[in-house]
Amino acid sequence: MTDKKIKEKTPQDVEKDIRPAGPKEMENPPETWDEVDEESDESFPASDPPANY
Repeated sequence: MTDKKIKEKTPQDVEKDIRPAGPKEMENPPETWDEVDEESDESFPASDPPANY
């Protein structure tokens, strides 16, 4: 077994992993997009549903 050091992510690394909400920011945006989709995308990855759901 090899000893591999796991590099901890810096705040800058984590920020790179987060994309802005909205279909224009997606690699493969859906053909349709409504208010519920927007609210869900803005709240991800939170465990709670959007407040106005």
